[in-house]
Amino acid sequence: MDKSTRYKIFNDPIHGFITVPKGTILSLIDHPYVQRLRRIRQLGLGYLVFPAAEHSRFSHAIGALELCQRVLNSLREKDTTISQKEYEGTLIAILLHDVGHGPLSHTLEHTLIKDFNHEMMSLAIMKELNREMNGALDTAIEIFTNQYKKPFLYQLISSQLDLDRLDYLRRDSFFTGVSEGTVGINRIIKTMRVFNGNIVIEKKGIYAVENYIIARRLMYMQVYLHKTVLSADFLLRGIFKRVRDIIDSGNEISYASESLKYFLTKQPSARSNISKEVIRQYMQLDDHDIYLSIKEWAHSDDIILKDLCTRFLNRTLFRTTFLNKKPTKKLLETVREKTRLQLKKAGLPSDDNTLSYYMNFDNSFTEAYKYQHDSIWILDGEEAVEFSKAADTKNIIALAEPVVKYYCNHLKEINSIS
Repeated sequence: MDKSTRYKIFNDPIHGFITVPKGTILSLIDHPYVQRLRRIRQLGLGYLVFPAAEHSRFSHAIGALELCQRVLNSLREKDTTISQKEYEGTLIAILLHDVGHGPLSHTLEHTLIKDFNHEMMSLAIMKELNREMNGALDTAIEIFTNQYKKPFLYQLISSQLDLDRLDYLRRDSFFTGVSEGTVGINRIIKTMRVFNGNIVIEKKGIYAVENYIIARRLMYMQVYLHKTVLSADFLLRGIFKRVRDIIDSGNEISYASESLKYFLTKQPSARSNISKEVIRQYMQLDDHDIYLSIKEWAHSDDIILKDLCTRFLNRTLFRTTFLNKKPTKKLLETVREKTRLQLKKAGLPSDDNTLSYYMNFDNSFTEAYKYQHDSIWILDGEEAVEFSKAADTKNIIALAEPVVKYYCNHLKEINSIS
């Protein structure tokens, strides 16, 4: 039998040719729930800043799958016992780890469903697929929820140095053109070992890990929390806030997507559980539902919604100004009055509720490495040492310090907010 018929090959610009065995994993890749990820941008609204950042959650899932195959094969070569059931279960877990993402990835994560995060949906979908495939995902679900007897398999899916992060840092760096995010993936993978049931890094991989932590910090500063991305996120959430306000006031609004209408009118909660109907409707949503709806609402009779949607479509975004300290009440009031004046000039309402769509004070929070909780361990001889203590330089402790940056989103017509 021709071996080429046993596999499917994906050509990936990050990892090269990715070979996927036919069977359960390929069936999952071909499933509509996973194919939907092709229609969800990995970086949400990041493309508004980085023109080539059009890559999808699907390409990330396939990339993480490839890295998982490499790691598992490498660990087997180092005499770690991994059965075929465990091998396939781990691959399924990493393939489906982001299947619960909604439109534009993180941007609307807490907007469509109350008391929700995408990991909850990923697990709910995995359980749904498991029923559909007669228990084929039992091991994958145990690994995904950290209930499996070998914790190192879960650590490959979710930890301070997991395969999810290794792929998205390298992938996002490539497509944004931000070279500071480049990570030495191959060296990290080849120096991974299992020690006392947990993933550790051989000492010769310590500099690759240090570079990974620095790259993670820089990518957050330069890409994920870029000032224009923060501005675009605020504008998009403002659009949906306005739609909700219109609905709550009893006024009619048009919908370009029945599934989006479901979430905006029903406002389901995930506090107790995620129902089959919520899953069904959620799996119909992707980025296109959002864009079609915004194009529709740009012709709304509601002048605020019309203005916000037109701004989004034409990339007439707000400005983000970073602050050197927590904003004072005086600064808040200054921005409010300046915003009120500009709205009046534009012929828009200037009441307090309208102000909330056009100005915003918030803060961003990042931790490149949480060494006090979920540590990276370096194998030094016969002992595992926490990474910050094993590193030659002390800047790792500094990089582990949380960074909080206060900022204000405001109209560009306001030249100064002080």
